[in-house]
Amino acid sequence: MRAARIPDPRVCSIDAALKVIGEKWALLALRELMMGTRRFDEIVFNTGASRDVLAARLRSLEQAGLVCREQYDNKPARYEYRLSEAGDQLFGLLHLMRDWGDRYVRDDPENIVIFRHNCGAELDIELRCGACEDTLTSDSIKAERDVHRSDIATV
Repeated sequence: MRAARIPDPRVCSIDAALKVIGEKWALLALRELMMGTRRFDEIVFNTGASRDVLAARLRSLEQAGLVCREQYDNKPARYEYRLSEAGDQLFGLLHLMRDWGDRYVRDDPENIVIFRHNCGAELDIELRCGACEDTLTSDSIKAERDVHRSDIATV
């Protein structure tokens, strides 16, 4: 008789990232901030999130260092939200998710928003190798443990 397999999940940065940004309303709030929406009421309107859920998600994103809250009025206290440097680093990821959704999930092409770069060209998101510039695919990469990072983490 085979022994039951004891779960031993892979230690993974994707898992760690999902604990911070993996909830629907967190991702949609980040989307709004990336598109220039700054005020709470506008983020509520554009996401469809309830006020209490959105407030909790923005607080958690602020605690995680992805969002900065800045007061713009005193009576009553009102705040605007902006992406921190860490939050801004999610730009490519969110646009890749949007592009994937446009290609494989959406069935209403008349409502798909086209994004353009400052040069005027339609935004075409691709992941490329920084050394050889080949397009990345699941077949073109392999995972290796970074010995240097492991050494730093244990110091």
